[in-house]
Amino acid sequence: QVHLVESGGGLVQTGGSLKLSCAASRSILNLSTMGWYRQAPGKQRELVASITRYGVPGYPDSVKGRRFTISRDNAKNTIFLQMNNLNPEDTAVYYCNARSQGADTYWGQGTQVTVSS
Repeated sequence: QVHLVESGGGLVQTGGSLKLSCAASRSILNLSTMGWYRQAPGKQRELVASITRYGVPGYPDSVKGRRFTISRDNAKNTIFLQMNNLNPEDTAVYYCNARSQGADTYWGQGTQVTVSS
């Protein structure tokens, strides 16, 4: 079992930046993959970025221009999502996700990101 707590969301103007953090309740070294998803009102939850236990990042094609960068700090049991050049379409609740090697899935409670035009 792992408990995930996101932070760093907020209100930002178009073109601004935010850095989200996701702190895990235990070591993340044995977690297979961690990642960030987002869900906008009326839309399905979608993957934004992922990172393997070896630190290899992955981004879906839908995240254009590599405005987002995922990273991890194993010593702090934390992953991050640096978001640059934000636009109103990025407005959503951002969720941290973790998957164990046994394929168990864990979610954080989410953090709201609002980008004003």
